[in-house]
Amino acid sequence: MKKAKKGKRRPAKRKGRATQKQIASASKRPAAGVAVADAPRALPYSSPFDFTGPAASAPDLVARARRELQAGHSREALGLARDALEANPTDADAFNLAGIAAFRSGLADEALDMLRTALAFLPEHAEARTNLGNVLAATGQAKEAEDAYEEAIRADPRYAEAHFNRAILLEATGRFGEALAGYERTFALSPIHTGARAGRASALNGLRRLDEAKAAYEDVLRRDSGLAMARINLAAILQELGDFEAAEKQCRLVLAANPGLWEAHYNLGIALQELGQYEEAIAAYERVLEREPVHAAAALNIGYGLQQLGRLDEAASAFERTLAIDPGFAKAHVNLADVRLQQGNPQAALADCDAFLARHPGEANALAAKALALADLGEEMKAAELIDFDRFLRRVHIGVPPGYDDLDAFNAALSGHVESHPTLTLAPQSHATRKGRHSGELLHEPKGPIADLETAIMQAARAYREKIGIDPDHPFLAAPPEKLRLSVWGVVMQAAGHQIPHIHPAAWLSGVYYAKVPDIATRADGGHEGWIEFGRPPDHFHNHVAPATRAVQPEPGLMVLFPS
Repeated sequence: MKKAKKGKRRPAKRKGRATQKQIASASKRPAAGVAVADAPRALPYSSPFDFTGPAASAPDLVARARRELQAGHSREALGLARDALEANPTDADAFNLAGIAAFRSGLADEALDMLRTALAFLPEHAEARTNLGNVLAATGQAKEAEDAYEEAIRADPRYAEAHFNRAILLEATGRFGEALAGYERTFALSPIHTGARAGRASALNGLRRLDEAKAAYEDVLRRDSGLAMARINLAAILQELGDFEAAEKQCRLVLAANPGLWEAHYNLGIALQELGQYEEAIAAYERVLEREPVHAAAALNIGYGLQQLGRLDEAASAFERTLAIDPGFAKAHVNLADVRLQQGNPQAALADCDAFLARHPGEANALAAKALALADLGEEMKAAELIDFDRFLRRVHIGVPPGYDDLDAFNAALSGHVESHPTLTLAPQSHATRKGRHSGELLHEPKGPIADLETAIMQAARAYREKIGIDPDHPFLAAPPEKLRLSVWGVVMQAAGHQIPHIHPAAWLSGVYYAKVPDIATRADGGHEGWIEFGRPPDHFHNHVAPATRAVQPEPGLMVLFPS
């Protein structure tokens, strides 16, 4: 779990795995491609109908305008709709089509006026209300758009496009459970709705129900094998599930039909990188940059591949290229510092970290790298002051939440909830869990006993922040967040399960709560099997001096809080 400060969100240009050396997914969570594969927020319109009469009456003009829209001729459709309104100034269908055509012609304000006028004449016009929602959503008015969709659904509960477009909006705002329900309602009303099928797969992925999302995308592609973005999304899910060979195959299928699709080249690069084919991965990322020159993640991964190939000077240049694209990209700074350590130049690594921290005080990636650089420079005391286990590690024993006989009863309920959670996935690649199952977000309903854990975490976090105070001379304590927001996930380990060393770069404070602990972790024989350890970097870092570490023994009911 973690409490994160509100910060700048990096543009979503990447999908898939994220490691210290590689970025490959938009927001931790969605898979590759777009929110709804091959189902953009298009302005829907009714099914076509034929018109063969010779007269240019208002209905005739409306029919012709609709056909022009279907053919993609927005300007022609707008002219016909305006002609229809001259013939009948109260025709709600003509205003609706004029609104669609105006929006597609780049006239958003006129589109809103036309659609609102249509509804003034015919308030129960579900299509016009849905189109109004689409224009509002496209112009950044999310709340007003949601209201319009809901009014359309009230006007006609069986109008599938209202449910569909509302689901797109909900998914875009992270309300994946509600979006899933909306896509399923769309599909129930319109079983041939390809967008609803793809949307359902995307929402399942947003909920981290990865096996279900994989099956859903496979179903979409069985019905229409040419949906490129659905196939790219499937590839990203396969990567997350660790099947890189299958992900590579899906990307190559896309590129055979769409050789210029940079999203496919990017995801192919990730698959090849994970398979150790660094030269081929670099070539794929270079193709991304040919089409998307400001794709910072592709530039970063080129640097990573060069570093893996031992071409350190070129790797450093690639990371510098990344920073020219995005100066605030913390991982690029850290990777550049790591190259400096690998080259035996910890002073340069420290300078890189300090330069970034001067602009981004307290950034977790850079602080972690700085501690390693200090240790390599022989400045162990300064590194210890930065990490300071005694000062920052906190053990908390929570009380018994209301409604439970004792802590054992609460922990049993909590364990059962997590162990049966539909998002549990075996060793997902974007997380640190190995030989164990990792859940998605546990704060989605139904929360069950997680709601009680949420209360306990927030109480402990607020107490931690109050007790630790503010220290302008220490980067972790210089500016603690005023407001805390929480993300919670669960881990269920198997034999020899563990988490690889990692940090939570978007967070200020992190923690772990133990609901169930295996016998091996309770032993006091000095082996520390199953204990949580702090201070050890991932194996792929190139520091030369082993930093100080601290291990904490787990026990049921124990919460450990620590800087992210």
